[in-house]
Amino acid sequence: MQRILIIKLGALGDIIMATPHIKRIVEGYPEAEVWLLTAPGFAGLFAGYPNLKVKSFPRKGIQSLFPPLGWIRSQGFQIVFDLQGSDRSKTMVALSGATRRYGLGPGFPYTHCPPNKGIVGKDVHNFSRLNRLLETAGLPLAQAGPYLEASGGQRQKVEDWLAGKGLLGRKLALIHAGSSARWESKRWAAAHFVTLGTILEQQGIVVIWVGGSEDAALNQTLSQNIGMDATGVFSLLELVALAHQARFAVTTDSAPMHAIAAAAIPVYALFGPTDWRRSHAVGQQQRVLVHPVACSPCYLPECPPRNAHRCLAQLQPGEVLARLHQDGMLG
Repeated sequence: MQRILIIKLGALGDIIMATPHIKRIVEGYPEAEVWLLTAPGFAGLFAGYPNLKVKSFPRKGIQSLFPPLGWIRSQGFQIVFDLQGSDRSKTMVALSGATRRYGLGPGFPYTHCPPNKGIVGKDVHNFSRLNRLLETAGLPLAQAGPYLEASGGQRQKVEDWLAGKGLLGRKLALIHAGSSARWESKRWAAAHFVTLGTILEQQGIVVIWVGGSEDAALNQTLSQNIGMDATGVFSLLELVALAHQARFAVTTDSAPMHAIAAAAIPVYALFGPTDWRRSHAVGQQQRVLVHPVACSPCYLPECPPRNAHRCLAQLQPGEVLARLHQDGMLG
């Protein structure tokens, strides 16, 4: 039996973006044994994938290289797809022993790669680049949108929570206002979120603040002014199930942005320090909101004081509300 390895270690948003490509690879080799190598925190996202085996190792430290190398070498993989493209994953590919090695970059350790690193014209989005990699392997292109499926139990948990809060059948908007601790520059002003949430609730739309532990303090502050705090209530797949019950979402550039997009609802994303062309939620390009300034994108986790965080500070709640009104979200 043919043995195939897919390497995708992180980060979370990138993992979510690559889910439809991983699904395509699995479907493209129905008679093979296909493995995904990822980090422990992401393994659960693939529980609903038929015919996919998952192996996880830590992403950082010495345990992130030598143990997975030993495991890879012992498995006898014939084909490797490197969807990560880091120095660590390239080392794994080089020492895998596989005869066919697919990656986005030219030359060693890959035997196959798309022209120009998968960039066609001005389309530099990671989703499109991975589609070019599938094309190089003779596989069908992935369809736009993450592939994340909540289980029946996870969907029931969400419905029970909504029923308990008296929210079943109500108009809901999910807002993820936070970011990872090292990316404070991705956050919109809390006062802007309060203004947005207040006007949404005046329109009969219930605001639910979502996120994880790094968002807890911010969401507590926001919910004291308006809306309902659901920080840490739901896993990532449960968040997808919750999004199926919502009218739309407003987010920063974050992993929840990508996860909520899996529910195929409108996701309005606020971008500033990062390049939306590379990392907007798949299928949501037309709903990106930016305030163009000369210093954006800068990819700086903390905005220099001289720039006054203009890329996001000058993006006003009225602009977001006007777009929501234009798209019929407030009716």
